[in-house]
Amino acid sequence: MNNMPKEKIGVVAVSRDCFPMELSVSRREAVIKAYQEKYGDIYECPVCVENEIHMREALADLKEAGCNALAVYLGNFGPETPETLLVKEFDGPAMVVAAAEERGDNLIQGRGDAYCGMLNASYNLKLRSLKAYIPEYPVGTAFECADMIHEFAPIARAILGLRNLKIISFGPRPENFLACNAPIQQLYNLGVEIEENSELDLYEAFHKHAGDKRIPAVVAEMETELGAGNKKPEILAKLAQYEITLTDWVEAHKGSRAYVAIAGKCWPAFQTQFGFVPCYVNSRLTQRGIPVSCEVDIYGALSEFIGTVVSQDAVTLLDINNSVPADMYESEIKGKYGYTLKDTFMGFHCGNTPSPKLSFCEMKYQLIMARSLPEEVTQGTLEGDIVPGDITFYRLQSTSDARLRAYIAQGEVLPVATRSFGAIGVFAIPEMGRFYRHVLLEKNYPHHGAVAFGHFGKALYEVFKYLGVPVDEIGFNQPKGMRYPTENPFC
Repeated sequence: MNNMPKEKIGVVAVSRDCFPMELSVSRREAVIKAYQEKYGDIYECPVCVENEIHMREALADLKEAGCNALAVYLGNFGPETPETLLVKEFDGPAMVVAAAEERGDNLIQGRGDAYCGMLNASYNLKLRSLKAYIPEYPVGTAFECADMIHEFAPIARAILGLRNLKIISFGPRPENFLACNAPIQQLYNLGVEIEENSELDLYEAFHKHAGDKRIPAVVAEMETELGAGNKKPEILAKLAQYEITLTDWVEAHKGSRAYVAIAGKCWPAFQTQFGFVPCYVNSRLTQRGIPVSCEVDIYGALSEFIGTVVSQDAVTLLDINNSVPADMYESEIKGKYGYTLKDTFMGFHCGNTPSPKLSFCEMKYQLIMARSLPEEVTQGTLEGDIVPGDITFYRLQSTSDARLRAYIAQGEVLPVATRSFGAIGVFAIPEMGRFYRHVLLEKNYPHHGAVAFGHFGKALYEVFKYLGVPVDEIGFNQPKGMRYPTENPFC
């Protein structure tokens, strides 16, 4: 996957002038050693910051070393002004972490008071309206601080990625499809660029790629990937032509940005004019780290990109689609997996999920579209049951009045055959019924949700906080006994 940043975290120790600098330096060295033993390489800035001159020296050193993320380490109480100016002037995401005291027999010359210093650091960050990641409990031993810095890595990647992301969209949303409303003001607030194009632009570019000499090689890749699931070989050349069109467009249009996501059009006129549906191509690009959302879902593409960068793995975008039939629940879920019927639902989309995330896959036609169109123009979906395992269902969204809002829910895909069509899975999320009513419905979310394959709720929550989503606007599947504000207390 080559469409995401690689973070390089620099650790800078700070020291208040009435505390021994040697204490911060030795503690920093212990954190670096602990990190390298457990996680590998990390950059240790040799400058210990005690004043504003040191702060500038540290910044210059970090820049020369190529660091794009910063961990400010309070080895002792720390200097309020220099340490917060370090965060302010560093061009990248930052975190603040502090040293715990080490031994009960060394609390005179060896006491650092970083527990207190963190309070002043956070106060000064607020005074300067600065953002920095502060872990849940930010005071720890060398090994605990190393763990905290490692947890900062995916958060840093996401922030770096969004600052250098362009979302390319094609066409307006389909008619009678207001659900994926996408006010662009918040994209700019997040540092994301948006390029909105006409379907005619894409159509013209597609036809210019007719007979492209690269098409046979892409077809061969598709044949290898699909294997026995290659049920529509006659459509592969067109799909390959479309894939080359998109990848060439990305290279020609990303401009000053390093990373790209695509919000694509797929109906109603796409099938009749292009002669296929783009689902399989979307899945292939997403697998390579270029998320492609369906139905011009701009915030869906944004959400997919965040999940890709956090998880360093392919994601997918699914409809929160249909309930699990009661008889299916009784025969295949109840008593086996510990979920109620209301905890379960099916996540579905036509065929945009990457093949490694499917238990099996076949190239087919899009059944829903084929109900009103000739079947031959609806070919191009990748169908199969989604692989069982842990998932995180999430979305970052701008409301119609341009306020940021998000949700995160961890759960799993059950190893239960769906007996249905499309790229689809039986999902189970604890207390999904209440979450569905009091977050998804109450907060007016669209039906599309991004799916990361694994539990990444902790990192995603911190990313959304760092981006400025108010904490009361980050919904999650609250456990029993934790009432939603809109939940009827008499139910």
